Amino acid sequence: MNNIIKRYYKWPIRINEINKNNKELVGKEIKVKGWVRNIRTQKNVSFIEIGDGSSIKGIQIVGDKDSFSKLKYGSSIEINGKLVNSLGNDKNAVEIQLTEPYKLIGNCPDCYPLQPKNHTFEFLREIAHIRGRGNSIGALLRVRNESTQLIHKYFNDNGFINVHTPIITASDCEGGGEQFQIKSSLDTKDSMFFGQPSFLTVSGQLEAEIYASSHSRVYTFGPTFRAEKSNTPRHLSEFWMIEPEMAFIDLKDNLDIAEDFLKYLITNLLKNCKDDIEFFNKRIDTNLLSRLEKTLSSPFIRLQYKDAITLLQNNNHKINWGDDIQREQEKFITSHFGEIPVFVINWPKSIKPFYMRENDQPQQQQQQQQQTDSNSITVSNMDLLVPTVGELIGGSIREERYDKLLKTINEMGMDKDQYSWYLDLRKYGTVPHGGFGLGFERFLQFVTGLQNIKDVIPIPRHQNYCKF
Repeated sequence: MNNIIKRYYKWPIRINEINKNNKELVGKEIKVKGWVRNIRTQKNVSFIEIGDGSSIKGIQIVGDKDSFSKLKYGSSIEINGKLVNSLGNDKNAVEIQLTEPYKLIGNCPDCYPLQPKNHTFEFLREIAHIRGRGNSIGALLRVRNESTQLIHKYFNDNGFINVHTPIITASDCEGGGEQFQIKSSLDTKDSMFFGQPSFLTVSGQLEAEIYASSHSRVYTFGPTFRAEKSNTPRHLSEFWMIEPEMAFIDLKDNLDIAEDFLKYLITNLLKNCKDDIEFFNKRIDTNLLSRLEKTLSSPFIRLQYKDAITLLQNNNHKINWGDDIQREQEKFITSHFGEIPVFVINWPKSIKPFYMRENDQPQQQQQQQQQTDSNSITVSNMDLLVPTVGELIGGSIREERYDKLLKTINEMGMDKDQYSWYLDLRKYGTVPHGGFGLGFERFLQFVTGLQNIKDVIPIPRHQNYCKF
């Protein structure tokens, strides 16, 4: 053991660390590398600001009047200098006093598209390979990264196992049929690569149920795909889903876990991404912070589907029992309850996927007293509606009864042989179980105030767009 050579890499200091530990570093020689974000020249002195992506705040470099005369906006440089207290109004701010000429790493020509001015998000989407250097997308990526770490920490701390479910699948979890089919160059008219039609997954839920049936608590966090012919601010063809699946729970447990999970993420984002969230509150949505704080301080509303329909009908919305709730109606519901998130629970079975658990008879009879058609059967499910975004979480208790599930599969005209493995989970030691799916990009919209879902993913994929 004594002959083992210890090897490690000493990471260079980044700008966020300088700003965080500035009292300890003042007076010391500092080396930083980054991209030029601003250049100002006065009579006897000149300033630049550089950023390295680690913080919404860059750091100011001070030189004499000619120090940066040949430097161009967007160039990458190395700076060596002494960290000093800033002479500006902010008593906590620091800056670097140049002690030797900067080193140019990569020059940037005048045609650089991300010039220091306001740009529309539409324009930024066209330069997705560069837009990360701007404030909005730069802040979004840090919030997205922190959210990712928090998601894994929440589940790890609560005894979940992360399962990598397949991206290639032969099943359609949601039953919508809007899937991308996979075809290999080796396919022929009579032979397919996988021996049967295969698709990009729309959800990892069904496969997660396999391991919830052996490990009790699992979750999957990965990309999903939908071939929707839609180019709205709410749709992507490739997006990420967080899908926990848990054995031995009921609907109340599922509701409590989803609320706890969401509040955990928001609480820690407000603490760990304070500067970035404040930026979004100032520049994107001035109601963002108050909305997030209200989300944390308020118990989520739990509203029966039948009561949601009555509420909408009483307020002149054209909707009937058995209809899905539309976007504008979702907004009305959250507004009606004071912009507090609302769980709408126990929906009609006729408009929900095959795997949701049919509610037991006493609840059915209560529903049937108010409704007389066949759509009166409900399932044990939940959709979480949040202000500005609409549906954020969809979940349910899964049908664990073999006979009930088989009956539904047959009634829906599905191929029971294709789902034989899924039925087996109900045949061999079945347990009550359930879970939910949180759309990651919609969550990021909720915590940043960004209105277009294409602006909360690094490189968007949607109909007629597959650049980069």
